[in-house]
Amino acid sequence: MTEENQGAATDAVPQAPRVQILNQFIRDLSFENIALQKDKLPEGKTEFEVQVALDARKLGEDQYEVINTLKINAKAGDDKIFILEMDYAGRFDIQNVPKEQLHAFLMIECPRMIFPYLRRVVGDITRDGGFPPLNLDNIDFLALYRNEMARMAKAQEEAKTTPIS
Repeated sequence: MTEENQGAATDAVPQAPRVQILNQFIRDLSFENIALQKDKLPEGKTEFEVQVALDARKLGEDQYEVINTLKINAKAGDDKIFILEMDYAGRFDIQNVPKEQLHAFLMIECPRMIFPYLRRVVGDITRDGGFPPLNLDNIDFLALYRNEMARMAKAQEEAKTTPIS
């Protein structure tokens, strides 16, 4: 093989995706300790309602920020115990991910990489709030992404079929 042919063969081989977490941090945090503010310890089984939302934005060449918005409502029976709201973000350097796959990568793989740290922060906050540390269950970011894409497709379809008055 000539040098020219070797160069062409090298160009045709796609390079593996490369991801580096540049940093991760709490963007916004609110912890409302309802039960202990009222000097009332929760009685009975505590139930947790967890809501998750994701967002991403481009920061610069190959750099992106992914934000995981988490809202947790804890209650025992009809009594609210606490409300935790947090935006936890990661900044990533991402290379060699095909453009058509980048959105899915940002909304599935990036949140998956920073989730263990978000879980630790939630555990620390709830423990420091006077409760047993809350250890969040794993989040299926793939299912979350698919559900959001289906919801958006349905909304677009409904918008096409809805007559304008």
